[in-house]
Order: sequence, then structure tokens, then C-alpha cells
Amino acid sequence: MTSLTAGAVAALVGGELTGSPDVRIAGVAALDAAGPGDLAFLADPRWAAYLAGTRAGAVLMDPRFRGHAGGPATRIVVADARAAIRTIALRFTPEEGTGWSIHPTARLGRRVRWLGRIAIGAHCDIGADVTFGLDCRVAPGVRIGDGVALGDACVIGPGACLGIAGFSHAAGDHGPTDLPPTGKLRLGHRVTVGALSTIARGSIGTTVIGDDTKFDAQVHVGHNVRVGARCLVMAQAGIAGSTTLEDDVIVAGQAGLADGLRVGAGARIAAQAGVIGDIPPGATVSGYPARDHRQVLRHAAALARLAPHARILEQLAHSAHATAD
Repeated sequence: MTSLTAGAVAALVGGELTGSPDVRIAGVAALDAAGPGDLAFLADPRWAAYLAGTRAGAVLMDPRFRGHAGGPATRIVVADARAAIRTIALRFTPEEGTGWSIHPTARLGRRVRWLGRIAIGAHCDIGADVTFGLDCRVAPGVRIGDGVALGDACVIGPGACLGIAGFSHAAGDHGPTDLPPTGKLRLGHRVTVGALSTIARGSIGTTVIGDDTKFDAQVHVGHNVRVGARCLVMAQAGIAGSTTLEDDVIVAGQAGLADGLRVGAGARIAAQAGVIGDIPPGATVSGYPARDHRQVLRHAAALARLAPHARILEQLAHSAHATAD
């Protein structure tokens, strides 16, 4: 598709249009990079300052930005601009790897099965007894171990490893001895695994990933982990063995979760947080050790206020020590 009118865009996303419905849209772009033929979007207050100076032909925005001054006269207000812009972007940019085929360099083990269509990229190594649901896509260089089960519409990024042996050891005469994994790995429907991410199979039981969960690149999930539905785990996060994430959990980049923990439904774990204890449902935590995010902010603010007085406190402590002597 070469272009759409602003009116057609509004109809596609169920948005409220103000301005000219005849503005032609040929693509989508960020507010600060958009041109007259682009549709930009505004869903984050941090980008609101770019609205006045954007050259976009039209802007798709959340309702809270409806009254912002400046920017193009043609605006489309929707309940969720971030979700709506994806719908429009797909009209202009075909999804990567639209063909359904198995590359001739891919290696498939015995009794690999799939339903309907499948796409497996170059140099993939698929173990025995692996099962795929409908319409799965596997990018080049992926390794999937024996017996892994994937649901419908799963997307596995380049270089990802699924069903690897977990980091499980027992004491031996010559130091730690690797324990051979006998468990499984099961992915639900519409799971995305980012590039170079690794998900271990269960050591005895099963590692389980729930429906609609998305892993960013370079994420590690240990053995016997259970991740609920609709979770988001961002780049370079690590989840140690036997930890459970309930539904709708968000784990931000470079966060680390110790083994055997439970993270309650809807919890939020901030970037680089170190989680060493259970997290209650709906909580937002940060820092190391991870604790209530508001508490962390209060401590940081108190430290900032205290810092200018540190020298005075040191002098007082020194005087008190000298007096005691």
C-alpha cells in the first residue's frame, strides 16, 4: 500500500478525526523525524514537547494530549495511540519473513511436527520430538532442544536457544557435577522470544511460558521457571531457576531475579533491580535489594538533601570524638 488518507486511518483505528480527512499518509515516523507524508504518534508525555515542531502530516494521539497547542491541524485521537500506530505501521511495512517455508540449511530432528504454516530460517537446529502450533516463525540460527513444545503464532528471534540444559549441579569428588536435565519446556500461544535469548528446560519438571508473553533480546530464563500470561521481560534480564512470575508482570532491562521466588500478578520490577525476595501482586520495586519503588525514591531524596551537610556532620563527629578523648 502506497498511501492512506487521514480519514481512512481514523476509520481503521476507530479514532476521532479533527482537521482535513484528505491528508495523504505514506508511512509512520517519530514526531521529531516525521515529514509531511508521515503519521506521527504521541503516547508519552516525554515526547509532548516535540508536537509543536513536528513536520508530520497528521498525528495519532492519546486523549490526554487533545488540547496541546501547535503541530499539524490533522489529528486522530484514540484510546491507545501506541497500539493504534502498530495497526497502521503494518499497512505500510510487511512483517519480516512473510514467506512460509523451511530453509534448506535448517536441520530438523526426528518426529518434528507442526500445524498449518511454519517458517524456519537458515542454519536452525531443531531437536527431536519438537512440536509447533499454527503459524510459528523461527529466525536464522535458532537452537531448539528435544521435546520442546511451542503454541500457535510463536516468534523466535535470531540465535535464541530454547530447551537448553539449566545451571543445575551436585557436589562431586572433583567439584560440582552437571545434572542432566530430564524435564521439558512448553511455550504458550503468541510467545515472542528475542534475539540471543535462552530458556532452559526443566531439570525434572517443566519450564512453562504463558500465552502472549514477550521476551526481549538477551534474556535468560532458568530451569523450572514458570512465567504467566502477558508478561514483558526486557533486555538482559535474568530469571533464576524455579522462580514464578504470575500474570502481567513487567521485568525491566538488566533486572536479576534470584531462584525460587514468586512475583505476584501485575508487579513491576525496575531496570537493574536485584530481586532476592518474593514480590507481592501489583507492587513496583527497584534498587538492590529490590524494595518498594517509592521508598527507594524517598531514600534517594533524603541522601541528596543530606549530602551538602556531610562535611559539617564529619566536623561535628570529629569534635565529639576529640572531646571524648
